[in-house]
Amino acid sequence: MSTVIQASTEIDLEDAAVARKKPDNSADRELVARLVDRARAEGVEPVGENGLLGRLTKPVLESALEGEITDHLGYDKHQRSGDDSGNTHNGSRSKTVVTDVGPVEITAPRDRDGSFEPKIVRKRQRRLSGVDEMVISPAAEGLTTGEICAHLAEVYGADVSKQAISAITDKVLDKMAEWQNRPLDAVYPVIFIDAVHVKLREGQVANRPIYVAMAVTVDGERDILGLWAGDGGEGAKFWLHVLTEIKNRGVADALMVVCDGLKGLPRAIETVWPQAVVQTCVVHLLRASFRHAARRHWDAIARALKPVCTAPAEAAALERFLEFAEVWGGYPAIVKLWENAWAEFVPFLNFGTEIRRVICSTNAIESVNARIRRAVKARGHFPNEQAALKCVYMAIMSLDPTGKGRKRWVTRWKAALDAFAVTFDGRLTLTTR
Repeated sequence: MSTVIQASTEIDLEDAAVARKKPDNSADRELVARLVDRARAEGVEPVGENGLLGRLTKPVLESALEGEITDHLGYDKHQRSGDDSGNTHNGSRSKTVVTDVGPVEITAPRDRDGSFEPKIVRKRQRRLSGVDEMVISPAAEGLTTGEICAHLAEVYGADVSKQAISAITDKVLDKMAEWQNRPLDAVYPVIFIDAVHVKLREGQVANRPIYVAMAVTVDGERDILGLWAGDGGEGAKFWLHVLTEIKNRGVADALMVVCDGLKGLPRAIETVWPQAVVQTCVVHLLRASFRHAARRHWDAIARALKPVCTAPAEAAALERFLEFAEVWGGYPAIVKLWENAWAEFVPFLNFGTEIRRVICSTNAIESVNARIRRAVKARGHFPNEQAALKCVYMAIMSLDPTGKGRKRWVTRWKAALDAFAVTFDGRLTLTTR
């Protein structure tokens, strides 16, 4: 360690000699302790603007760059043996790079013929590893470019422009396109479909649906199949386009498709996967029922409908529904709503409790939609369709950062998948991509 790091705190040659003699990390701890002690004595904070970490980052980066150009040229700086090598040192230039500890001004070496391509801080690179993540993470939470700029300035002391923030987040567009067009499995036990609405400012602010399809794999894992921006209100015709695209990406069969009560949607699903069981989301039916009733009656209506939803068979459910209609006939719109949805409501009643528990509602996708809505609400509205899709994509890519959610999914779906394998004998054995 021949390089002497100099900032407001210095590591002298004795420190370096100690570090060379000790093979374990006790030398590192000793050096760090000395640095921190000196920084405290001089009133230097560990982090923040002009903090200790920032001051150490500069000499570390410059030392690494000097090592890279030495390897490139084949001789140390100022060695006479390099005079006839054909390429020599050619001074240096200053540049400011944004790091996790804030902006750092460094001096980057150059060579005579311009063939030196540094790796640690590349030519024209202005942000080091980790900065993109610092931008994308708050963007996934729905923060605007201005809010992210303020966040980076306050927390890291980094002066990053709005244009730079947009450039960083735009990097996800290529990944999003690749993800949106990736091949899918040949068969899924269950596919949940739903739409969330965002506000787009194209001419005037208007609501637009973002279509979301989420599947459960044969291994019990969650797989979000894609995102699609629709025009106008949510419609079965556009859903047919979405489902056809999913099929063209390799999905030959879906055992069940769980959806809301959108008119024409069951026919669209059957057109794509004729054998699929179409199940209306019970939660959507309940919410739609409440829209036709006074708020003070919601709890009573929910209690009255519970025996319908938990009946052991379709015949028993019909009896309980007739009892409900007799008591709550004062709300004819609710009765008609359930009558119209009955054919798509009852399929789950033919299955055991393992399957009922996981497919009688779109709760599985509601957790995803809740994460999307939180990001969308934070933004308010978007300038265009691409900006909305980018925000939603970053939100779903930030789901389950620890991986614990994946384990819960697999555990929760194990019993249901065993029941699917028995109930839909042979259909889960299609070869997956």
